[in-house]
Amino acid sequence: MKKAEIIAVGTELLLGQIINSNATFLAKELAGLGVYTYYQTVVGDNRERLLEVIKVAESRSDFLIFTGGLGPTEDDITKQVLAEYLGKSLIIDAEHLQKIAHYFTANKRKMTQNNQLQALVIQGAQVLKNDVGFAAGMYLTENKHAYFLLPGPPSEMQPMFTNYAKPIILGLNDEMVHLESRILHFFGIGESKLADDLSDLISKQRNPTIATYASQDEVEIRITATANTKEEALQLLDETELKILKKERTYFYGYGNTSLKEVVSKELLEKKITISAAESLTAGLFQAELASIPGISKIFAGGMVTYSEEIKHHLLKVRQDVIEQEGVVSAACAKEMADHIRLACQTEMGISFTGAVGPDGLGGHPAGTVWIGLSVSGFETTAYLFKFGKDRNMNRRKAVKQGFQVIRNFLDKLKD
Repeated sequence: MKKAEIIAVGTELLLGQIINSNATFLAKELAGLGVYTYYQTVVGDNRERLLEVIKVAESRSDFLIFTGGLGPTEDDITKQVLAEYLGKSLIIDAEHLQKIAHYFTANKRKMTQNNQLQALVIQGAQVLKNDVGFAAGMYLTENKHAYFLLPGPPSEMQPMFTNYAKPIILGLNDEMVHLESRILHFFGIGESKLADDLSDLISKQRNPTIATYASQDEVEIRITATANTKEEALQLLDETELKILKKERTYFYGYGNTSLKEVVSKELLEKKITISAAESLTAGLFQAELASIPGISKIFAGGMVTYSEEIKHHLLKVRQDVIEQEGVVSAACAKEMADHIRLACQTEMGISFTGAVGPDGLGGHPAGTVWIGLSVSGFETTAYLFKFGKDRNMNRRKAVKQGFQVIRNFLDKLKD
């Protein structure tokens, strides 16, 4: 397989002023073309360092794909430095210059000298049209390497790559193979435990490959397969996924860009199960997450934020003896909150959140102690204990995600 290196040029990237979203886009696109991306480089607007980057990239990659540094200002140096490196001149592309001039004429504006710089291209390069902006893209080959120069703004770079660079790469990749990846999401298990459970599969991996990644409060597994055809690659992914889920189906909830709240909300909508929520430590965060789902109003009736003991008693009808004897950080309080919100909102399901949010403890319970109650019409009301850390906002976020997991576990039992 051909190997590509993505080289993003711009000091603003190194300073963290903008995110290198171009690399994400290009890496995914190249993988779909059967081109491996082993390295991604970010370099500032500096001639010496960019020359060094080009030299290193040539030693390990077939395709060098540059983004950024094609604009009209003095710090836009990509094409100038590459031309110098290859020993080539820069020339004006008449067609592209005419396009720029036409824009200024049509808008009754004077075209300055630096705008003309965007029509400069490396001698011998094929010009890649910019359908959105002014900076001309380029493709050229030299010394068994292919060079692609693309603009930095994603709104210009993405259509240029898709419409003009991508077909060229397809033609150059004479050893075309299909590279397919699949992301599996797991919640309720740590990365080290998941990796240990799958150690026999991971240690023997060749094709497909299996990699685990810890993300926010959950774990992802990426399976990547290569084959002569897309169908063969997908079959390899299916076979490996079955082996993984045979061991870890309990914690698996979805694929790709989906989230736990989306999976749970979709199932609630499909089953037409109405829901309401009573929140203490999460202070409405669960309801806010739920409300972010389009169409959720069909099943989400509403809820209450009952932060103090008095409001829990007066609005949610949590019994005073429960508050005094068990405390608000208790299974009994969580159950009553869930029951009463369900009855008050006349829904089939009620969920509650109560606990010691942190950084200090509450009622003799350490920070991070959380009870989640679930009340469902026709079922026994239950409460689940979770223990997090001392970080206040992290505890709120984790509690909300655990709330969706509690609902998911209940829905899974309905299938049995």
